[in-house]
Amino acid sequence: MKRTIIFFFLLFVSALSYAQGTFENYPLPQNPDTLRILAVGNSFSDDGTEYIPGLLEAAGIHNVIIARLYIGGCSLERHCREYEEGTKDYVYYKSTKNKWVTVSKNATILDGLKDEPWDIITVQEVSNNSGTYDTYQMWAPKLLSIIRKEATNPKAAIVWHMTWAYASNSDHGAFKFYNKDQKTMYDAIVSCVDRARTDFNVPVVIPSGIAVQMARGTRLNNENRVPADSKVYQLTRDGFHLSRQHGRYLAACVWFETLLKPTLGKSVKGNPYLLEDTEYSITKKDARLCQKCAVKAVESYR
Repeated sequence: MKRTIIFFFLLFVSALSYAQGTFENYPLPQNPDTLRILAVGNSFSDDGTEYIPGLLEAAGIHNVIIARLYIGGCSLERHCREYEEGTKDYVYYKSTKNKWVTVSKNATILDGLKDEPWDIITVQEVSNNSGTYDTYQMWAPKLLSIIRKEATNPKAAIVWHMTWAYASNSDHGAFKFYNKDQKTMYDAIVSCVDRARTDFNVPVVIPSGIAVQMARGTRLNNENRVPADSKVYQLTRDGFHLSRQHGRYLAACVWFETLLKPTLGKSVKGNPYLLEDTEYSITKKDARLCQKCAVKAVESYR
């Protein structure tokens, strides 16, 4: 009962804050002794962060703690309801020594939020709602209020993760909401994040969606080398999740460039990590192209 009362109080406070435009946020930290990053999301944040420890290790960076707290297909709305109900539906991974470790497969949202004094906490909308601003308006203020209330570090920077449009051949059920057109979906996502950036005072955006769309215009896109009905198509492995080779590597580069360069002064450009510790190793040439797309996307969206 107490948690329910708190939840609805937060709904009221967030709605009032939204109406008054008073969302409180803080800048990224500068050269902290330890940088702590938590991704609150779903499988798309899983895609985006998978290879960050490898990039960190290759860059000689050993003072970053990064974690991902996720439920597959989790929307902004569900995060809020998970908080209200206190359910243990999250998978919680954490990297303290540049290697992912499973902390829990039955975590609550508070288990993640209170585990460390996070410097940066990222949020995102589920892919099928990523181009529908009504869901942002309804649920983003509530989730941001929960994070601000419950985070151990009261001055954590809240950052938005921009997801990507589906492959043009995707059979995802939500693709019909975008007329099964990749550009329509991409434009809708960018428009929503542009608005959210201002409406919710979240100036820092991880522009994975922009980088993926850029890369689809390069040789990294495989549409000319595979059948149009292939699941592994246009940097995805199933029409919507990123491919485990170039797609995930590209996204990790975007996260690195967005969050590590301004905080620790290290760009992803020139990073020698080639996924050698996985079964999806890439060439130096392809790594440079992914890094180039990532840097360009981040610079274009500052």
